[in-house]
This record gives sequence, structure tokens and C-alpha cells, in this order.
Amino acid sequence: MTGTEWRETVVKRRTFLEGLGLTLIVPAASTLAQGRNVRVVVPLPAGSSNDHVTRVLTEQMTRILGQSFIVDNKAGGNGVIGTMDVVRAAPDGHTLLLASNSPLAANVAFVKNLPYDPRRDLTPIAGASLTNHVLMVKSDSPIRTLAELIAYAKRRPGKVSVGYSTTSVQLQIATLNKLAGIELLAVPYKGSPASITDVVGGALDATLTDPGNAMAQVKGGHLRALGVSSLKRNPVTPDWPAISETLPGFDFPSWNALLGPTGMPREQVNRLSAAISQAQKQKEVAQRLAAQGAVPLIMGPDELKAYMETETARWIRQAREAHIQPG
Repeated sequence: MTGTEWRETVVKRRTFLEGLGLTLIVPAASTLAQGRNVRVVVPLPAGSSNDHVTRVLTEQMTRILGQSFIVDNKAGGNGVIGTMDVVRAAPDGHTLLLASNSPLAANVAFVKNLPYDPRRDLTPIAGASLTNHVLMVKSDSPIRTLAELIAYAKRRPGKVSVGYSTTSVQLQIATLNKLAGIELLAVPYKGSPASITDVVGGALDATLTDPGNAMAQVKGGHLRALGVSSLKRNPVTPDWPAISETLPGFDFPSWNALLGPTGMPREQVNRLSAAISQAQKQKEVAQRLAAQGAVPLIMGPDELKAYMETETARWIRQAREAHIQPG
């Protein structure tokens, strides 16, 4: 399923449920031990899109379930450090992972000797949000369009630097190189905030970041958006062109989801999944996600499991086509 088909499916499902007037009610009592906090690990730093989505949803889940959810940022290692923390945890529902498609799918294609398999070592609970990345340059850069960046890079092979903090963005840079016939220099970072700082400071030519950070930087006059990674323009930022308008076929939606250690009881998984679904249907949540350029990704445990299988296979195929070897 392409990114476009998936987005259409999400919209149709949400519209159908709302049209029926369905509201999912989650009992206040929880099978989790009362008095104990639920730690939700985010394998990216505070200020990232993944972090924002986690805080929006866990705030509502606390109200719905009467259970305290604490966000724990554990960045580094392409998401491996934070993910392994959850993989090693007891499957009692008190340690969860809310991560992006990089540690949940793309890492299988990019990380050599990956110490976990997201399809085997984690329990899918629910989808969280769907968005895209934004290619950014400094606001006073002479580069004003993607076509101009491509022309600039062709004159400077291997010298135009682009920051990335996840394996999925690493592939986006490799795909830009392949489709445009250029050689961008991919520079790894622990998170988007650091790469944004270096673009603003002039140490980096460009970066790919989430729409929330991108909108804030454009509004502040610090960065300029050249294009979004999804096949079509993001309705939240309709003035920003899709990269595919210059490089046909470029399609990299970004998603994240909630999971737990393998072996979690199904009753507990269903209760957490229902709580997220109820939170996602709240107007306030939709508005706060939209402010970051994202929409709710409403998906239950079985759907998420199947989606992760499909996405992992897609990333492996695209990595091979881009001639990227696990490193």
C-alpha cells in the first residue's frame, strides 16, 4: 500500500466512524497496577514530533484510564537505545514505547546486527499519528526551491550537507540523490532540534524535519521550506510543494505507534488501544496534532501488526534499490 492509499484509508475509516456517531467508551478501571506510573519511552529527544505526539496522547490517556503516564526520552542509536529498553522490560504494561517508523520498520533495513526485530520483540498496541518530513534550508539561503538545491548540489558533489536523525530520513536523502542524480552529504544527528540549530547557524546546508518544527522555524524567520516528503502536499501546509512535484514518485510518509514488550496480555493491549482510539477522536487532540502537521493514525493491534510487516518489507526493498547496506 502506498503512502497515498494509506492516508485515504485512514481518512475514510475516521469519516465512517464519525458518520455513525460512534464514540468508544473505555472503562475507568484498568488492569494495570494502580499507584504505579506507566513509563512511555520515546527514542527521540524532547522537542521532536514523536515526543509531541506522545505527550498529547498520554495526557488524554491519563484522564481516560485514571493512570499516570510518564514520558521518558531516550534518544540515540537510530532509536535502538530506547527501543531496547522496552524490549527488555517486563510485559506488565508499565513500560511502553511510542516510536516512529524508523525503529519500528526501517531499522531492519539499515542497522547492521540490529539487536531486536520489531515484528517479533514488541507487542503492537495502536497507531498514533501520520505526517511527513520537510526539507529545509536557512531563510537567507540563495536556494529558494528544490530545483535550485539540485542545481547547487550538482555543482558541488559530496559537499552539500543534509542532516538526518532517523534511518527513514537517511533513505529519503539517498532517494533524493538517486532521483536527482546528485550526491548530498548525509550527516547523522541524535534529533531534529540539533540539526535545525546547525542549519540556522550555518554549519549545515539543509535538514529534513517534522512539520511542527518546520512551521515554527518558518514563522520565526529562521528556515525556509523547500518541499514535503509525502506524495501530495500536506493540507496543513498547502503552500509547501511536495518533493514529488519535482521528483515524481518520491513518497515518504512518516508514522508512529504505541507498542509494548512482547508477551503482553491481550486484555491489557486492547484496553490501551481503546484508550488511544478514544483520545484520537477528541477534537482537542486532532487540533493539537494538526498544529504539528499531523493527523491521527487510528489503527488497532492487529492492523498495526500487519502494517509493520508491510512497511518493513517496503523499507528493505527501497534500501536495496538505493544501494544502501546496513551499517
